[in-house]
Amino acid sequence: MNFKRRLLSTNNTWSLTLLRSFLGIVIFPHGAQKLFGWFGGHGPTGFLQGFEQMSGLPGFLGWFMIIIEFVGSICLILGFWTRIWAFGMICLFIGIVLTVHLPYGFFMNWGGNQAGEGYEYHLLVIGMAWALTVGGAGKLSVDRAMADQERTF
Repeated sequence: MNFKRRLLSTNNTWSLTLLRSFLGIVIFPHGAQKLFGWFGGHGPTGFLQGFEQMSGLPGFLGWFMIIIEFVGSICLILGFWTRIWAFGMICLFIGIVLTVHLPYGFFMNWGGNQAGEGYEYHLLVIGMAWALTVGGAGKLSVDRAMADQERTF
């Protein structure tokens, strides 16, 4: 089996479809905040300044974050190159945990009594993205349609 076919192959299941759709829907507003300033975001300039301050990393890496969250979420919703975008999200969210959220512990800051947010949400994203990296896009996906087209040739 060639690389492209392996990348596009997927189990014909609704569970993967729901998983990628919900992950894409949840991540999309975060990318839109960073790229366009929608949903109360600060746009790229504000985000990149905060990114460099919080993480200590160069701003060009912040653009990878914006691309993965915005473009990647749309591609997940459509089921387009799902494994690639899901793997990108795994890498992104591991980086987010290690550079920002790890010192604050596991739990989110629901009570407002700690300096930052924990990483429980990030673990959910990593788990969902891992399932998509392994299983593929599922039903109703561009990947599945492209894989079916590959088989006919």
